Amino acid sequence: MRNDGLLQVDTQGLLAGCDYLPSPNCDDRPPGEIKLLVIHNISLPPDEFGGDGVQRLFCNTLDAAAHPYYQAIAGLKVSAHFFVRRDGHVVQFVSCLKRAWHAGESSWQGVPRCNDFSIGIELEGSDAVPFTDAQYNALQRLTVALRAAYPLRGIAGHSDISPQRKTDPGPCFDWARYLAGLCVA
Repeated sequence: MRNDGLLQVDTQGLLAGCDYLPSPNCDDRPPGEIKLLVIHNISLPPDEFGGDGVQRLFCNTLDAAAHPYYQAIAGLKVSAHFFVRRDGHVVQFVSCLKRAWHAGESSWQGVPRCNDFSIGIELEGSDAVPFTDAQYNALQRLTVALRAAYPLRGIAGHSDISPQRKTDPGPCFDWARYLAGLCVA
């Protein structure tokens, strides 16, 4: 993703200037508005950053023998629309017009199946490590672009829509900083 200027989502649901690695882990959305942005965190192997584990997981090319943890997740079919690396680099895996498989069993404002009406953004990180300035900047700019393209009415953490199962984006995610930056991004 470019570091300057406004970001735009095109009519195909792709972020201009962003690396696009198509994930097979998506399908057609049911009719309805895209109205929710869901923030997650992920690192593969857990608490290790900078590798290609996340992209391999989302593209179904993860080698289960490459790390002991990978054996436990081999065969998972998951994805997100976007992944924001520690340096702020954004990778897109699924068009915003498609349903990415990021939220799982979930509910927002009494409506189940959040994947049907949400866009998922994974931040490279964990519940135990603060996110970087570059990540907040990229996430804020990406959020502004998504709000310009879709009628988003809410932003939630994975923990908000799946509170019995998930903790991300975790206690190290600074919601006040992120939301305040949306006013100036």
